[in-house]
Amino acid sequence: MKEYLSERFQKAVKALGYVDGLRPEFEKPRVPEHGDLTTNVAMVLAKNLKRNARQVAADIVSRVNLEREFVEKVEVAGPGFINVWFTDRFFLHELASIVEKGPSFGKSSLGRGKKTQVEFVSANPTGPLTVGHGRNGVFGDTVANLLQWTGHEVTREYYFNNAGRQMRILGDSVRLRYLELLGQRAEFPDGYYQGDYIKDIAKRLFDQFGDKLHDENAEGVFKQRAETEIFDDIKKTCGRLGIHFDVFYNENSLYEAGKVKEVIDELRERGYAYDLDGAVWFKATTFGAEKDKVIVKGTGEPTYRLPDIAYHREKFKRGFDLIVDIFGADHLATYPDVLAGLTALGYDTDHIKVLIHQFVTLIRDGVVVKMSTRRATFVTLDELIDEVGVDAVRYFFLMRSIGSHLNFDLSLAKKQSEENPVYYLQYAHARIASIIRFAGESAKEFGYQLGAVTDLRPSPDVLGLLKHPEELGLVKLLIEFPEAVESCALSFEPHRLCDYLNEVATAFHRFYHNHRVVSQEENVTKARLILCLAARIVLANGFKIFGISAPERM
Repeated sequence: MKEYLSERFQKAVKALGYVDGLRPEFEKPRVPEHGDLTTNVAMVLAKNLKRNARQVAADIVSRVNLEREFVEKVEVAGPGFINVWFTDRFFLHELASIVEKGPSFGKSSLGRGKKTQVEFVSANPTGPLTVGHGRNGVFGDTVANLLQWTGHEVTREYYFNNAGRQMRILGDSVRLRYLELLGQRAEFPDGYYQGDYIKDIAKRLFDQFGDKLHDENAEGVFKQRAETEIFDDIKKTCGRLGIHFDVFYNENSLYEAGKVKEVIDELRERGYAYDLDGAVWFKATTFGAEKDKVIVKGTGEPTYRLPDIAYHREKFKRGFDLIVDIFGADHLATYPDVLAGLTALGYDTDHIKVLIHQFVTLIRDGVVVKMSTRRATFVTLDELIDEVGVDAVRYFFLMRSIGSHLNFDLSLAKKQSEENPVYYLQYAHARIASIIRFAGESAKEFGYQLGAVTDLRPSPDVLGLLKHPEELGLVKLLIEFPEAVESCALSFEPHRLCDYLNEVATAFHRFYHNHRVVSQEENVTKARLILCLAARIVLANGFKIFGISAPERM
């Protein structure tokens, strides 16, 4: 309807001779009394025409040609807004399309097959995934879902490093715990991995090899086994949340293929890298930084910036049109250096969207808690899943903007009541499923045969019986679902879809409490059951995007 109105109003503006090519934009008014859509095109034109905006608006309204079957009225309001109201027939026509499209309702071609990469989680295999990784993972997976629903060709990617100092420390941590099992006292340095998961890996090596690994170095079987087992655990944890990756990209491969050296050489050729005090520096100040940045230390070891620049250079070479990076708050001050490096190499960083999420605090009964000390100083994502379940983990991570710190209320997440936001949504779906399940038997009480509810045909005559404010209010909300999906995909803000679905659930409960669905009036029953079907479709499709279940019973 926005497209339709924009086209018709554009023709009216052109016919009046005001301007050619201006395409009016429409949006939903904040106040329902101001119509279903509104435009400020008259005020935009009035500034250039040096005329009264209300008069310009009146001229446009008098000239615009609209089909009265779908548009009830058009009015000028305030300083020159043009407000448009649609007919009930239009809304009911759109309601029918929800039922017809079913599982595909809400999908669009907005992304037009754009080749898109979403990189998320990307934790090195040095330990189990933590609660913080969980927020990253769930958010990244949901953003990828939103992009897929809007027509993007999405690749989910996990970037990791299984080489370098931290991996050497990991291997040596396991080696020292293994030596302890052999009865040797081993000094365990600060900065080594302390969790019981290290002792578990060492124990399994001891059970398999006995004392045969006594003289093995840290970077042999110790590091290899630790990496393998930890990575297997990471994949299993992601799998529990329904998160799966298309590509696991190894940072070390960038060195092996000479890609890191290529970046240094190219930066030198372009005049953006130089040597000083034995280190290699990047001229970050050329691109707005306060000071230049070291990319290779005096020891010959690269800083994080260098392989990250090389990795993103490969992303461009792999043909991605849109690159989405999801990082924790600890990257806030560092990723601009990577973007600057890519700009120095001649790449358009407008194709890169960096999304930063804030930290998570676990709360129980208003008190900050640690669920377990088994895994050293952190809470694992598996422990959180065990405590509250997959659906609560995913939804609670999504229902707040990633730009805000998240207090994860464990007590609330476990409540089986409408206080729990995910329970509230799922209960609406389950209630609809229950209504549909028992509709046939209930109809028999009133003396008519209903048949399969899913086979009901949404004819205009039947749907025209939906006249009450609670019915039409729910219809108006349901047909906004495709726009809500597109809006959330464009803004990379899944939490707004949470807000929308909460409105849907509230509107459905309001409708249900005010109107009996199955009654002695057969066609009214059919109309309300079709409305229930549409509400279930919208909720279920939203749940698919969130990656949570759509229960039939609760």
